[in-house]
Amino acid sequence: MTSQPASDGLFESFRRAEMLIARSRPLDALQALTPVLASQPNDASVQLLAGRAYLNSAQLQQAEEAFGRVLDLDPSDHYARFALGKALHRQGRLAEALAQLKMAAAMDPRPEYQEALGEVRARIAVDADTDLDDRD
Repeated sequence: MTSQPASDGLFESFRRAEMLIARSRPLDALQALTPVLASQPNDASVQLLAGRAYLNSAQLQQAEEAFGRVLDLDPSDHYARFALGKALHRQGRLAEALAQLKMAAAMDPRPEYQEALGEVRARIAVDADTDLDDRD
């Protein structure tokens, strides 16, 4: 919640949602975040937190939408690209995941970005080998 001033109640809801995600309670975090999302839908930090909660609760389409919104607001957000790549990977959309993870790793070569990129590349290679085996 950095782009707009927020009331104390919204700020507390945002902080509560952060704490709930840290405690692996993403559904409770989403509930706490509901008024903040309604009040500040164009705040990248709010969308990022929502995306994390959606991803952690396996609501992959909603996670994709939230991370996509973050990237609409801030195309240079490498974490949103990484998380979007993870959401796409979990949906089996490997080519799209690969593109996002490549960009994230190019923007910031963190080990977790490199690892996720390697996982998607390996999955693509396995799928390609399986396709070749099926043709035999």
